[in-house]
Amino acid sequence: MVLLLCGMISYAQEAFHNFGNLQFHGNASVGFHLDLIDDGSFGNNSGLTGFYGDTRLTISGSSNPIFDDLEIFTENGLQLETWVGVSNNTNFIAGNVITRKDTPENYLNFLSDAFFTGTGNDTHVNGYVGASDKSMLTFPVGDGNRIRRLTLTSDRNNTLARCAYFFEDPDAPLSLAQQFNTEVKSDDALQISTFEFWILESGEPSAVTLTWDAQSTVSLLAEETENLLVVGWNRSTNQWESLGNATVNGNLNAGSITSDTFVPNDYAIITLGGTDDPLDPFTVLELDNYFLTPNGDGINDVLRIDGIENAPNNLLNIYNRYGILVYSKLNYANEFDGRSNRSGTIRRDSGLSSGIYFYILTVNDTREKFQGYLYISESN
Repeated sequence: MVLLLCGMISYAQEAFHNFGNLQFHGNASVGFHLDLIDDGSFGNNSGLTGFYGDTRLTISGSSNPIFDDLEIFTENGLQLETWVGVSNNTNFIAGNVITRKDTPENYLNFLSDAFFTGTGNDTHVNGYVGASDKSMLTFPVGDGNRIRRLTLTSDRNNTLARCAYFFEDPDAPLSLAQQFNTEVKSDDALQISTFEFWILESGEPSAVTLTWDAQSTVSLLAEETENLLVVGWNRSTNQWESLGNATVNGNLNAGSITSDTFVPNDYAIITLGGTDDPLDPFTVLELDNYFLTPNGDGINDVLRIDGIENAPNNLLNIYNRYGILVYSKLNYANEFDGRSNRSGTIRRDSGLSSGIYFYILTVNDTREKFQGYLYISESN
């Protein structure tokens, strides 16, 4: 381990206070058992930085520390009073990361290729999560007792996307000053959840995937899962609108739903909704099975779907044999070369192992789904 400490650093029983330049080098492994106040420079770190304790710890200050690997073992939570960056892995072991929900300025920010492990009902972010220079992230957000993930799939990398979950009634949220009347909607047939909502910030055309569980009570929104929707409060028209249901999986007790493409910044909040009117079902068609050998020889190096250029409003999802989503691309244009683009489940840009995968291509304009199998013989 090599530690480089420059400038003025104050150590007291209450907090570790950085006034100057602080940097961890090499295979450094540093544990904080007290609060961190960063009023200097604390970036370009390598190695592991951990926060450990039985009491709640706090990261604050006028600057923003950026860690390489971050480990969280704080049974009563790690409070962020500034934004904190991670460039590699965040390992949630015990306790939640907590931020204020009335402002997005404090958040845990996953930079570029950063990912996370160990999230669950007792180990997630109760507040805001950021994603910088990413086109896709499953945000590990929740309400402190229950994780309520949201997956963002954008057409291009986001300079910064942010997300938080609220187990609150949109009609009278406790954390926000604004109210979002669930009776004001673009279509009288729309039903809007009064149990929960998400705030999502992104300026890029995107699709989102929301999940539900028993506490979401989606049976009040629709009689069939096919009639569930993602809905959003339009900032311009000040009303609820449907954001579609490109893909719906599960039953009324638990499942997931993916929206059509929209720009999240156009909507103040989003949540689950439904309609009593039957929706036009997607036509499911079997597509060819593909053989992929991504070894750079120019033959079968990418998943090439003939005619995809004629259906640009699409979403491609690829799953492994355990049903885990390993690749997702909005507006797919024959780019998949055997590497995952998922953060949080598998390391992004890692080559997938040889084996059989299942893919679903959803074409929103024609309400068609194409599905088939993909065999990868060698990943790069």
